Amino acid sequence: MSAPLLLELLCEELPPRALRPLSESFARSVVATLEKAGLVQAPATGVKVFATPRRLGVLVPGVAAQGAPRPQRHRLVPVGVGIDAQGGISPALRKKLEALGLASHPQTGAPVTPADLEREADGKNEILYLRATSPGLALAEVVQEAIDRAIRELPIPKVMNYQLEDGTTTVQFVRPAHALVALHGSEVVPAGALGLRSGRESAGHRFHAPGALRIRDAAGYEEQLRDEGRVIASFDGRRQSIQEQLGRAAARLGARAIAPEELLEEVTALVEWPVVLESGFDAEFLAVPRPCLVLTMQQHQRYFALEDAAGALLHRFLLVSNLQAEDPSAIIAGNARVVRARLADARFFFDQDRQQKLETRLAPLAHVVYHNRLGSQLERVERVAALAARIAPALGVDTALAARAARLAKADLATAMVGEFPELQGTMGAIYARLEGEDPGIVAAIDEHLSPRSAADAPPASALGACVALADKLEALAGLFGAGERASGDRDPYALRRNALGVLRILSARPCALGLQELVGAAFAQFDQAGFVPFPEEVERFLFERLRGMLLEQGYSAHEVESVLALAPGHIDRVAPRLAAVRAFLQLPEAQSLAAANKRIANLLKKAPDLPLEGEPEDRLLREPAEIALAAAWRALRPKIEALHAAGDDTGLLLALAPLRGPVDAFFDKVLVLADDPALRANRLRLLARLRALMNRVAEVSLLAPA
Repeated sequence: MSAPLLLELLCEELPPRALRPLSESFARSVVATLEKAGLVQAPATGVKVFATPRRLGVLVPGVAAQGAPRPQRHRLVPVGVGIDAQGGISPALRKKLEALGLASHPQTGAPVTPADLEREADGKNEILYLRATSPGLALAEVVQEAIDRAIRELPIPKVMNYQLEDGTTTVQFVRPAHALVALHGSEVVPAGALGLRSGRESAGHRFHAPGALRIRDAAGYEEQLRDEGRVIASFDGRRQSIQEQLGRAAARLGARAIAPEELLEEVTALVEWPVVLESGFDAEFLAVPRPCLVLTMQQHQRYFALEDAAGALLHRFLLVSNLQAEDPSAIIAGNARVVRARLADARFFFDQDRQQKLETRLAPLAHVVYHNRLGSQLERVERVAALAARIAPALGVDTALAARAARLAKADLATAMVGEFPELQGTMGAIYARLEGEDPGIVAAIDEHLSPRSAADAPPASALGACVALADKLEALAGLFGAGERASGDRDPYALRRNALGVLRILSARPCALGLQELVGAAFAQFDQAGFVPFPEEVERFLFERLRGMLLEQGYSAHEVESVLALAPGHIDRVAPRLAAVRAFLQLPEAQSLAAANKRIANLLKKAPDLPLEGEPEDRLLREPAEIALAAAWRALRPKIEALHAAGDDTGLLLALAPLRGPVDAFFDKVLVLADDPALRANRLRLLARLRALMNRVAEVSLLAPA
């Protein structure tokens, strides 16, 4: 018999930002255990994941009450141990079979005989095996294992210790758990966890439906919880309801709700029965810069700001309540009072900051420690400014503008607004710089200097912004590596990976006359602290590791990526065109043959590390027709390859290699490269070395050869 299986853990309010990953992990572990036990057909379909502030749950359809019988093959003992001199079962094997519960044949019930056994060689010994069929696992046994595994594998951000009602037993979990529901159809499956025994008692909404809610059957759980418990159990269902209500409420005002993904996720995780209400604040607060108002509403109160069709902020906002009141006026008025106090704080911070010019904010940074081995924030500002001035000509940027923009970019760290909202670093500096009449380019650069802040964020749009952003990120990488900081596993407290990816994305989007090695070297040159150890090569490796991962995520194959990165390209903006060229080259009929030949050349050259291979091959030492033809093909192709390389035509360059296939194949068929005559051997290797160098101007072609 198969029926839906429902598992639910009822808890105190779970951490909102962890709710989705917790629920997905819980469901994934349960389903994996059921699939492994054969109680549900893999891959399981129609699985429903439930997650509310007070519960984690999963509904798996079509779960069998008993697993299917499982064929097994038992390894026994070597033949010499298991078969006696008369060809019968030895006492040692009989004892082994009894220990395994296989003294009688699993199918016939008769004593096991040598005819029932299989033999298989294993090294020097021949081993005896017995095939058997074990009964499938019972549902209760698998459910207990599934619950234990699901709890064990939960990505709990911080474990909480609490005592059970007996006052002596301490339990560790993300939050205190109060009930465990385990239903197969309408039947309770006996199980236990966290000091709880399974049953059918859940709970509805804390205020709309207080008290226990007895779940009748697994299939009707979601509907019963909604209708009787006033709880929308599906996380995605609640989120969709919130989005639809926000859309309708905003449309009534002719506006659009500002609803970032992070805020939607968090609000969905805070409510079980979402109701969207409209409230507002005094229009006078609109004099405060928009980012301050929006962030105040989002971070402090989880409100959704509103903007009109032109993008102007309204003095209205939407909130998501966990109550459906007949008269919501008290809720609306209460939230209006709270937001007024928050916005008054923001206006105070803004007014206080305006009383002092941005440039004067730099001096206090001398008393703010950046890193105990790298000095103060002001020292860091001076290093970033000097590095920005060094990079500026390579990006076509005025040196003085770059230095000033870099100096002012960190000045808002000493403002009250950034002290309250660190996320506004750069944003507030740009706002204050614009109000003080700074050059528009400097204003934009201050605003962009932390970009890209995330994978979804774009690199700086302006060359000046790119210059300051590169300087900021490269200085951080050089300084922190020199101070002994490293990223390992999930630990990256100084955002080294994010800074590296930022450097790569900026350089991918904008040509820079300085190569990566020169940029890293310039960054390390800014430090003269005692005990500072420069690691430019390690930083370069770190950057290329991030670049490798970034390109693989973009869909390039490992062979394509490795062939291009093997040449350690200094100009990152050339990587994408080179990858496109490699892909075009691989479409040629000649590609695999040329790649294999390139690999063969590399192997031959490794066998002669001591031979002088510099210079061109000598014509007088070209004896065989095939090597004369290959030398002629190389010389004829070289000017074309050089011209294409100078023009930056990577695709044309690799495609131009196609005519080499014939001469190369003939050379390897007809010519003995490692000839006995040292002069001939050196000359042939010299020809191959020059040929390989010509082929590898864009990528390491040998890495494209089939394994």
